[in-house]
Amino acid sequence: MLLASSIFLLTLLFVIWQPKGLQIGTTAVIGAVVALLLGVVSLNDVLIVTDIVWDATLAFIGIILLSMALDEIGFFEWSALKMVRLSRGNGHLMFVYVLLLGAVVAAFFANDGAALILTPILLAKMKYLDMKPVALFAFVMAGGFIGDSASNPLVISNLTNIVTAGYFGIGFWEYARTMFLPNLLAILASLGVLWIYFRKSIPAHIDIQNLATPQSVIKNHTMFRLSWWFLGFLMIGYFVGDAYHLPVSLFALGGALIFLAIGTHYKAVKPIMTIKAAPWQVVWFSIGLYVVVYGLKNAGLTGLLSETILWMQQMGTSVAVIGVGFLSALLSSVMNNMPTVMIMDIAIDEANMQTLAYANIIGSNLGPKMTPIGSLATLLWLHVLAKKGITIGWIEYMKVGLVITPPVLLIALLGLL
Repeated sequence: MLLASSIFLLTLLFVIWQPKGLQIGTTAVIGAVVALLLGVVSLNDVLIVTDIVWDATLAFIGIILLSMALDEIGFFEWSALKMVRLSRGNGHLMFVYVLLLGAVVAAFFANDGAALILTPILLAKMKYLDMKPVALFAFVMAGGFIGDSASNPLVISNLTNIVTAGYFGIGFWEYARTMFLPNLLAILASLGVLWIYFRKSIPAHIDIQNLATPQSVIKNHTMFRLSWWFLGFLMIGYFVGDAYHLPVSLFALGGALIFLAIGTHYKAVKPIMTIKAAPWQVVWFSIGLYVVVYGLKNAGLTGLLSETILWMQQMGTSVAVIGVGFLSALLSSVMNNMPTVMIMDIAIDEANMQTLAYANIIGSNLGPKMTPIGSLATLLWLHVLAKKGITIGWIEYMKVGLVITPPVLLIALLGLL
């Protein structure tokens, strides 16, 4: 356990630190190789992990590729401007509308898509509107929070969702039906708690007269119109695939490649540049870090967790659901939600309590917001902000995260009861 824990902590440290020239995927793969050489995991374990995460990883790449292609035609900038103009300059309405937009983007394009694509667009608009630093901080922090808290409704909304759904064989429709109420409660709770926390920082009125019109930012009107139809058919495809037990990645990645081909035909996207710019490091990050985490499983961590889950279950269903949700949240906040969701999935399976998988997902999606290291999306989000000249310190971040996350998490978990 000591050796497995040491390898995991060192790997996570370098993933968070990201020394110059060492990317997150490379770091995770190095950690996996070290675990393999030291006997913490075997080659068979590597094959098991790959079998668990391949669909989720390829689906994630597809979702990001599609997001990047849509961004090239102005889809997200149009959406952001539409929401800002709907507020008619009312700062509080703008705050709510921006969060709702973030929730929609997280649902259909994953929380990482919201961090990578939507954050820089909204940040540019907020700066153009000449918001004061305190107001800018409120919008940025709230936008970052909603990306994770609203990433529960669909299998494709978060990498953790895809991993867990694949592990337990949860279908697209079954998942969406079960998570509808918890996600709705999570969004409503997020809106309420975030507004209460930041209400004094939000300006009553914002001058939007000089802001560009939504139509003016569309770079290819033909592709823009086609994109709505394409997204509708893609969503139908997910449900059809569910009926025939087809992998999610077949539609997510396949759909993205088809959209890129259509965009190329209309000269709206540059496919080679888009594919090159995709976060391929996430592929190696997923496999590498999960291999390292599997070493913790071999060392007995999942056994301890499964015993804890069984103890919670003996105290009643409500205690088990809320207990597993908060346990996943706490683990995610200190060891990242990617390894947490896998460790907890295995523990839940060993305890034969598959119904608690949804509580694990909610905890792994919301819990990371308590610390800056909790999720890959948060790390990407902070990286995007830093590139734009905005640095949010750990203490500054956790002052918000530790206050906002617990009540939203509790309300979302109540939706499972």
